[in-house]
Amino acid sequence: GGRCNVTHHCFSPSALSKHYPRGGKQLKKALGTFQASNTVAWFESRGVALKTESDGRMFPTTDSSQTIIDCLLHEADQHGVDIRLQSPVRELTPLASGDFSLNGERFDRVIVATGGSPKREGLAWLEALGHAVENPVPSLFTFNMPGSDITALMGVVVPNALVRIQGTKLTQQGPVLVTHWGMSGPAVLKLSAWGARELAERGYKFSVQVNWIGIANEAEVNAAINDAIPDIRKKKVANACPFELPKKFWAFLLARAEVPADAVWLDLGKKAKNKLVNTLLNDVYEVRGKTTFKEEFVTCGGIALGEVDFNTMQSRVLTGLYFAGEVLDVDGVTGGFNFQAAWTTGFVAGSLK
Repeated sequence: GGRCNVTHHCFSPSALSKHYPRGGKQLKKALGTFQASNTVAWFESRGVALKTESDGRMFPTTDSSQTIIDCLLHEADQHGVDIRLQSPVRELTPLASGDFSLNGERFDRVIVATGGSPKREGLAWLEALGHAVENPVPSLFTFNMPGSDITALMGVVVPNALVRIQGTKLTQQGPVLVTHWGMSGPAVLKLSAWGARELAERGYKFSVQVNWIGIANEAEVNAAINDAIPDIRKKKVANACPFELPKKFWAFLLARAEVPADAVWLDLGKKAKNKLVNTLLNDVYEVRGKTTFKEEFVTCGGIALGEVDFNTMQSRVLTGLYFAGEVLDVDGVTGGFNFQAAWTTGFVAGSLK
């Protein structure tokens, strides 16, 4: 199911690397060999056309992930790749000859592309080979706000909010989706990715401060209201929002600011107006827990970045052993960046340099 967000329309390795909370600096080297434009060309040369959406995400024009699966399986078949299902790695042992024993079979080189593990134990077999591992914690998750009145607005999207985690430097701007458990959407998911470790250390208990209109300067907000007043002065506040907010959400904020819905803008006093502006710019909610984003579970953590040469993706610990994908301590924000990291590291590792 799903559409498969193949990559992101960002064709500069330097710009692309800035979308990775962990590993961006190292990944930039590999992106110099195989970046998003190479991914697009690779699929299109095999008959899979991609399209770009307004936010930069790229999908197959069929809007079906099966298109990507079929392409990859066909390519594997063309090259005689032996795909073995239900074949877990039971043993990987370096041999004196420089080769490896893998489940009793001998190979001169091995690429590990097993994906991320939510628990450190899932990476123990790589630690046993001498590799340092960064402790895995979830990335890309939504914020749970049990008991908050805002959950009654589930399904409402606020187009341009500025979300900050109090007591930290973590902040992100973008759409926020209200859910039946709290908040999601690009701004929240990106915030969870950049703050993955810090939020885990806090036990996912923290306060978020939301600026619902994305204008940081209070003077600008007051100016925008004053500019709108000539057109809305005789209208009820509930029926005339000076900002780009859903009507249902505007009514919710008025109630939070204790501004009567039937009040007329002309009669709104300075105190009420100031409280409304403060609610628009500094609305605080308590977060108590998280929910993993169902469509894109990503792990922060994995093989430590210093253990791998990103020019080749070869282990610095064991010659002939390579890594690709999320088994590495590399993760990106939502938008196709994690797939791109997989395509890039997979291509470089598969070159076996």
